[in-house]
Amino acid sequence: MEIADALKQLPFCLSKSDLSRWLGPGHTGKVRDSYRLNGKRVMVSTDRISVFDFHVGHVPFKGQVLNQLSEFWFENTRDLVANHLIAVPDPNVTVAKECKTLPVEMVVRGYITGVTTTAMWYQYAAGARIFCGHRLPEGLRKNDRLPEPLITPSTKEARKGVHDKSVSAEELIKDTGLDIELYKRMEAISIALFRRGTEVAARAGYILVDTKYEFGLDEEDKLVLIDEVHTPDSSRYWRAEMYERRMADGQEMDYYDKEHVRLWLSARGLDKFGQEAERSNIPPELFAETGCRFVAIYEAITGRRFEYATGDATQRIERSVQKYLAGMAVNEAVTAP
Repeated sequence: MEIADALKQLPFCLSKSDLSRWLGPGHTGKVRDSYRLNGKRVMVSTDRISVFDFHVGHVPFKGQVLNQLSEFWFENTRDLVANHLIAVPDPNVTVAKECKTLPVEMVVRGYITGVTTTAMWYQYAAGARIFCGHRLPEGLRKNDRLPEPLITPSTKEARKGVHDKSVSAEELIKDTGLDIELYKRMEAISIALFRRGTEVAARAGYILVDTKYEFGLDEEDKLVLIDEVHTPDSSRYWRAEMYERRMADGQEMDYYDKEHVRLWLSARGLDKFGQEAERSNIPPELFAETGCRFVAIYEAITGRRFEYATGDATQRIERSVQKYLAGMAVNEAVTAP
C-alpha cells in the first residue's frame, strides 16, 4: 500500500460501530466493539489506536489488518491450541465463541526492549536485574536477544484508567487464584505459539520481538485461545535484514507495529499518563505510515495481497452482519426438530 492511499483513507477510518439494531447493546473496548449473540460474540475491529492505555487517533485499515491477520494465525495454530474463532463474515468482523476470559495476559519476550516504565529494558537500564521473577544477565544492550524467550505475565485490570501490572508467575497465581496446573498449560502453549510465530515471521523476513496471548474457558471449561494473535497491535515486529546493522550503529529498530507511534510520542514526553498524547497534534502522516507498515506485516506473514476498499466501511459491515444473521436463521430453521 502506498502512503498516499493511506492518507486518503484517514477521513474514513472506522472509529466505532453500531450494530445494536440487530444485536442489542454492545461493549466498547480499546480497539474492538463486541456484541453478544446466543452464546457467541460478534466483534468489530475498528481503526482506533491506543498507546500508553489511551486512545490517540486512528490508523487507516488497522482494524481490517488485525481481524484478518488474527484469522490467519487462529487457523494456523489450531494444532497447538483450540481457539474461539467461528467465522469472519466481514474483513473487520469476527464471530467467536463466548468464553470466560482468564484474568491474565501471557506476555512472551524474545528481546529486551521497550520505552514504557513497565518495559523490561526500562527497568533493566534503571538497574533492575530481576524482572517478573526472571534473573537477567549482566551486559545486555537495548534490543538484544534474550538467551531464551521469557514469559512475563500481566494482570488484566478491568477498571478504566488502571494499568495492567507485570508480575511473576507466583505473584499472578497468588493475586488471581488461578489454578497452578492451568497456568502451567498456558505457559507451555504460549511458548509453543511464540516459537511458531517466530518461525513464520523469520521466513517472511521479520523478527517477532514479543507478543501477548489471552486465554479463556469455553462452555465445557476447555482452555481456548481468544482475542487476537501475533498482530502488530499486540506484538512488536522488526525488519530482520536491518537488525544487525542498526545494533552495530546504535540505532533504533525498524518497527512494523504500533511502537512506531509509541516512540514518536515518547520522544516528545507524551508517554506519562496519556492525556497529553490524546490532545497532541499527531501528524496524519504518522498514522498513514503506521497503516502502511501494518499492511506490510499482513502481506509478508500471510503471503496474501491485502485487499482493501477506500471509503466508509460502516454500511458494508452492517450488510455483512445482516447476511450472517440471515444465514444463521436459515440454518436454525433447517436443523429444528
